Amino acid sequence: MKTINKLLLWSVIFLLAPISVVFAQNYPERNLGWTLSAQTYTFRLFTFEEALSKAKESGLKSVEAYFGQPIAENFPEEMSAQLSTEGKQKVKELLKAYGIDLVAFGVVGASDEEGWKDLFSFANEMNVGVINVEPDPKFLSLIAELASTHQVKVAVHNHPKPTRYWDPEVVLSTIAKVNSPWVGACADVGHWVRSGLDPIECLKKFEGVLFSLHMKDLNKKDRNAHDVHWGTGVTGIKEVIQELKRQGFEGNISCEYEYNWEDNQPDVKQSISNFRKML
Repeated sequence: MKTINKLLLWSVIFLLAPISVVFAQNYPERNLGWTLSAQTYTFRLFTFEEALSKAKESGLKSVEAYFGQPIAENFPEEMSAQLSTEGKQKVKELLKAYGIDLVAFGVVGASDEEGWKDLFSFANEMNVGVINVEPDPKFLSLIAELASTHQVKVAVHNHPKPTRYWDPEVVLSTIAKVNSPWVGACADVGHWVRSGLDPIECLKKFEGVLFSLHMKDLNKKDRNAHDVHWGTGVTGIKEVIQELKRQGFEGNISCEYEYNWEDNQPDVKQSISNFRKML
């Protein structure tokens, strides 16, 4: 009997091995503990369902959702923490239908205590791993408490200068104030370039507290720069990859392609392909 069980076990391993090899080849970032996702703001001119389809066409298996995107054609609700029971069920059905995981929200927030509570409850229910935020400092203690209670990470994101969190030192001091393992940083490398900062030096400052990234490659070092295919611009995507490897980073990397809005799915697909080749 033991011999038969061993034979069955090895047969299963033998059958699954080719699947594992193909998965590792097609999604090499997973070997590093990284998840590559589409930031659905990339497809803001379309519904959430269409964004899922475009993410899948781009070779991705996960998304980061932003709030305010219509869920689907002929469906009355938009993505938000206030979705009805029917709305939540619709989102879950769409994710399952397209084989996509919802791994993050961003950049989202709330204007009052109840709003933050709703946001974390929603993230917990939707099995989201990280919420990317730019919060009013008065909510920091509450956010840290909710993150710990719901076991959902929260990461402070940077928009370009002169927004509140454009400077990495401000993000670091914010994280230090709450001193919670559930509160870290979301690095938007493209916005650092727009702010005149060196993305690699900024990433080094975030070592140990980096939870997620919004990845962009830009055509020039200027606030008015636009996205280009990863690896062809001035951000230094290859150097970003090297720094993330050095740090032993594990977490989500979202493709946020804010250009060619009407038809940027091929741009996302090319960027993801370039990234995986660089790995």
